[in-house]
Amino acid sequence: MLGDTDKVQNQTVRALLALRELVLSGELLPGERVSELAMVDRIGVSRTPLRTALVKLEGEGFLEALPNGGYAARQFSIDDAFAAIEVRGAMEGLAARLAAERRPGDADLAAIRETQNRIDRLLNRRKSGDSAYSEFAPLNEMFHRQLAELSGSPVVFQQIERANAHPFASPSGFIQIQTQMPQAWTILLIAQDHHHCILEALSAGEGGRVEALTREHARLAQRYLREAFNDQHTLDQIPGASMLRRTG
Repeated sequence: MLGDTDKVQNQTVRALLALRELVLSGELLPGERVSELAMVDRIGVSRTPLRTALVKLEGEGFLEALPNGGYAARQFSIDDAFAAIEVRGAMEGLAARLAAERRPGDADLAAIRETQNRIDRLLNRRKSGDSAYSEFAPLNEMFHRQLAELSGSPVVFQQIERANAHPFASPSGFIQIQTQMPQAWTILLIAQDHHHCILEALSAGEGGRVEALTREHARLAQRYLREAFNDQHTLDQIPGASMLRRTG
């Protein structure tokens, strides 16, 4: 049987996932106040785990605290989204530089090189359909996670995890809209070339170079978002598109 602590933790996770999905799906619109009583009934959790989930979602950027108490779904401008991606890139760049300065050996890089090779094999099939993108996404996330772990810094890793939780900053946050873009396959190949360059600089201990490469790599997500803003249909495919406003 689950103890009281386990039950609260399970309810908190359930509330977190449910609330996040309500925001991303647009069921909670930007500026709409989150009613605790309504959410307790809707999600089926008690108030304590719900409030814990609300605080966490504010930290992730999905909600904003209201002056008189409570929370509302947040709205972002495209500049806000660009800034979130830039923050993620800066933190990943720091992780890459720290990793390079530690001069990792072949054994240290074995796991991330295997991930890179798996992506190479996927792309070498030369199939740019939906299945290729769906296979690429988890491998891409693994590559970025392994890069963060190579920093050897739990603090940096934690900050990268926090940046990744932002609605528009995840390394694979725009993968599902790539199939809508005619140049998407080319950008995917560029992204993998970035991975190769990052590992080359990392293994050579080139801290400044690998930091710059990693930050530039993150900006590919900005390119996807900029393209999506020029096409409403494509923009609508982005999780959390209802949170974005076109001006400001």
